Formats: sequence, structure tokens, C-alpha cells
Amino acid sequence: MKLLISIILLSVSIFATTIQKPNASYIASGSVIDLLTTDNKLYVATSASCVDIFDIKTKKIVDKIVVSKITNFLGDIIDAKVYSVDVIDGKILVLSLGKSGARRVHIYKDKKLNLVLPSSKNMYIAKAKFLDEDNILLGLLSNDIVSYNIKTQKENWSVQASQSKFSDFALNETKTKVVVADESGDLHILDTKNGKIIKTLSGENLDNVFKVDWKNGTIATAGQDRRVVVYDTRFNSAYYKTSSFMIYAAGVSPKGKIVGYASDENNNVTLFKANTKTTIGTFGGNNMTLTNIVFKNEKEFFVGCDDKIINYYKIK
Repeated sequence: MKLLISIILLSVSIFATTIQKPNASYIASGSVIDLLTTDNKLYVATSASCVDIFDIKTKKIVDKIVVSKITNFLGDIIDAKVYSVDVIDGKILVLSLGKSGARRVHIYKDKKLNLVLPSSKNMYIAKAKFLDEDNILLGLLSNDIVSYNIKTQKENWSVQASQSKFSDFALNETKTKVVVADESGDLHILDTKNGKIIKTLSGENLDNVFKVDWKNGTIATAGQDRRVVVYDTRFNSAYYKTSSFMIYAAGVSPKGKIVGYASDENNNVTLFKANTKTTIGTFGGNNMTLTNIVFKNEKEFFVGCDDKIINYYKIK
């Protein structure tokens, strides 16, 4: 009996040491909704009416983009959730909650915040990203995908990817294609020039896909069905790995070689090699449900969750 207990304790001890703790942490103004890293800066969209911009090296906030608070249906003034953030050529795109639940889009440049799409348009946008300096891509809750020109304030095109509720989208590196995820589990790849559906990927996720990422030909999903699905668009292949818990977040490294996903109910992240499915390691220290897994490069990544702490990890 003593030998059995010793073996169990040793096994628990060995398992515990395999979970890598964060190498550093960043504290945002509110819970983390969206993350972006570029040029040694970390952009954090929060629930606290702002985007925090961190210097990655110093871990300090070097700028903060603040959007106006809103009045809810009870007449109370509350924070406006910032749903997504993007950067191109010194411009920062900010999507946030506006009046009556509709969304608004601002562009921040040279310390000035300009409204480019007001909530009076009554567009219920879940995500917004740059296509180029003048055009942005919008994902609406209705699963309408819209290319919008911010200069003319007109739509270039609009198409409903499917009749299922929108979850997420991810652009390829050239921004010529976008993969759209929804509650059906299917993925739809669209041409961003005209909105035409090029391909539908189906049969791997059986339920809502919470998150999708696309890097260097590798697409990864985070599924309610406890599946992280990996598609290789270069070879038209796909496979999935299962988890013991719903997978709320997934991310792909810039070269498309590593996939990370929220792998259990303890908010740990597991990384594996996309081509061999080999596990690289498990990374812990996240206190709440994960919202984002964002790679800086092939050796470093950030994890955001439903609290103020963003954890940074180095892959050993």
C-alpha cells in the first residue's frame, strides 16, 4: 500500500512539473477581449472602454485608446466593451459597443480618435479588421461578412457566409482570403475582393466553433465539441485532437508549425506540432476562461482570458 501511495504521489509530482508557468504577466485595464502583437507592442482590447498598448519589453502601458462609455437600458452609464483591435501603417482600428447594442468603429492615429462607422448605422458587428488602409472587413452576428470602405462610407460588398450565427474570422497573410467560423461547425473561405465563397470545410467540428486562426496555410479551430481541428490548406488535409473540456481558444504560430489550444477546465494551454501532432508542452497560470492565444513568433506567445492578466510564455 505504501509503495502504491508513493507511486501515485510521484506521478502527481511529475505531472505538476510538466505545466510551465508564465515567464511574465501584463495587467490590462479590464478583462481581455482581443489581443494583437506587432513591432514589440501588445494591443489589448478590454471590457473597460479602452485598448491598452503595452511595450512588450518593459511590460508597461505606453498608450491607451479610450472610447466613450455608453448608457444602458436602465439609464446607467457603463463601460463599452471593445470587441476587436487591429493595426496597419500607424492606424489602429477599434470596434466597440455603441448605443442600443449596435457597434461603432473608430480609427486612432496621431493620438486622435476618429469615428468612421457610427452605431446609428445599426450594424451588430462582432469583429473588424483592416483589409488595407481604406477598407475594413466586418463580421456581423448575423454571419454577414462586409467589406466596407471607410473613405466613401459605403459597402464594397456584403455576403452571408451561412445562416448560422457568426463566431469568428481570420484573414490569411495577404488578406486576400478570410476563413469564417460559426455555430454550425463548418468553415467558409471567402475571397475578400468580391465576397465569393471559395470553399467550405466541414465534417470535423460538429458544433459551434468559438475561435479560428490561420497562419501560413494552417487553420486551427476551437470547438464547443471539445475538438481542436487543424486544416492544412496546402494539401487539403484535416485532423482533430480532443479535449476533456470545451475548447474556447486556439492559435497558430506565424510559420504555421505550432498550434495552441485551451486544453482543459483548468485554463491550461497545450501546444503541439501541426504536422506530427506531437505535444510540445502544457502552459498554466491562467485564472479564468481563455479568450485569446496569440503567438509573437515560434518561441513566444501570449494568453488572454476573462480577467485583466495577460500571460507571456517562452517555449523551452
